[in-house]
Formats: sequence, C-alpha cells, structure tokens
Amino acid sequence: MKLNNISGAGIGLRRGLVSPFLSHGDLSPVRFMEVAPENWMTVGGKAGRIFRQFAERFPMVLHGLSLSIGGPDELNIAFVKAVKKFKDEIKAPIYSEHLSYCTDGGQLYDLMPIPFTEAAVNHVADRIQQVQDILGERMAMENVSYYLQQPGAEMSEIDFINEVIKRADCLLHLDVNNVYVNSINHRYDPLQFLDQLPVDRIAYIHIAGHYNEAEDLIVDTHGANVIEPVWNILKHTYRQHGVFPTLLERDFNYPPVAELITEVSRIEALQQQYGQQDHEQQAIV
Repeated sequence: MKLNNISGAGIGLRRGLVSPFLSHGDLSPVRFMEVAPENWMTVGGKAGRIFRQFAERFPMVLHGLSLSIGGPDELNIAFVKAVKKFKDEIKAPIYSEHLSYCTDGGQLYDLMPIPFTEAAVNHVADRIQQVQDILGERMAMENVSYYLQQPGAEMSEIDFINEVIKRADCLLHLDVNNVYVNSINHRYDPLQFLDQLPVDRIAYIHIAGHYNEAEDLIVDTHGANVIEPVWNILKHTYRQHGVFPTLLERDFNYPPVAELITEVSRIEALQQQYGQQDHEQQAIV
C-alpha cells in the first residue's frame, strides 16, 4: 500500500520541537511530518499560524491519541467529524490511531491493551468501519506496545491484529519499535512476528527509542535514540517487504535538532539502499 503525497523520511511535529525547528531552518531530509490532531485542530493565534506554515511546507499525517477505538464508551462521532474537517483543511493524506483504548467512563490518559478475543475483534472492526465511513477513506491502525495481556485471551496478538485489519478493511500503521518492545516483554521473535503482519496494508512506519526498565522489561517512551536492534527490524522490513514512508518519533528528552536530523538521515539512507536493491532486482527479472 503506497500513500499519495508522502514518501521518504519524516519526523513528528511536537509542541516542544516547533521553536527548535524554526531556529534550525533547513530540515532536510525531512519529507513529511506527523501531528496529533487533538493537539492542533483547535489551536489559533500565533501558534496556529506557525502550524499552518509547517503544514504548507510539509505533508502532515495525522496520528490520533484519544479515539479509543477499543473502548467500551460510545464512539465520539463529533470528534471524528472534527478530525475529518481538520484533515481536509490541511490535506492530510492519512489518519491513523492506536489499536488500543484510552477511555472507560472517562479519560484514562494511557493506551490500554484490548483483550485478544473474538468479541473484541468484532467491536473494534465495527468502530473502525464507522470512522472510515465518516472519513470517506481507510484509516490506519498502529500495532501498540503493551505490558500485561488482558485476561481471557482467545487468540495471539498477531492473530488479533490480522483479524481486525481484515474485518475492518483498514490499513496498518507499522511501529517497528513496538514490535521490538513487545518481543522482549512477551518473548517472541520480532522478525517472525513482523513477517506475519499484513504488510501489503502498511501505510507508513514509525521508528522510535524506548527505556530499558529491566533486562526483560522495556517501556515504549519515544524519549531516546533508536537502538540497533530496532534499526535492524526496519532494515528487515525494507529488505523483505519494500520501502515505506517512515517517521521518527521523539516526544520528550529532545536532543539538538541536528541529532534528530541525523536519525532521519539514517532512515533516508536505508530507504535509498533498499529501494535501489529493489530496482536492481526488478531489472534482473
């Protein structure tokens, strides 16, 4: 699955990075950016004008935080309509969300794991279809990190993700750091897991850093540099399944912009490397 309007390497536009990005000036090789619509769609004044300037320079993908697609509460239709309006205004090519939930009679302020059950698949797939009907297009669901599995599981994590995407007929927002985090916390082979995902549905990819709480416990924080095992998962994805738009997530502990650009440049270099290999293989065939 290739998205229109975005390609190459990107970075998240977080509030704490707006001023450093403006001061830095040239953000090459950044080709696109990502924002949480909740953080920007009601912002006006100077901050709103600055955001619009970024949106004119870079295609903006929308990555939501509060849809709570797997939650027990009624789907917030008014919110989805507001996202669509914002998406249309800035011509965002895709809206993605987390395959999790964050409400239960109120905001939980965390991304909670959905039980891996048939009933949950039906519940989530139905809600995704409702969102897609409002958007008039497919949305993408991100594979999430989780630390405790909800009780009563009837299927594995990989089977749950695959069933949701199949039944909802939606796209996959692949987070390679989450694949790595879960592989350590839940003890499975990350490459075998990735190869079982519906890679033909990948819209775009996240890569990020994390925090090592213990030898067998990693916390997904987006507050550190990407480590080599995670880069290796990205390489495997490109090598086995093709090159996709890929975005660096960094949500706090911001280093100098030049360091962030170095990581974005590494994404770009890998895309060029594996994109060239694909081209050469096609030429041989």
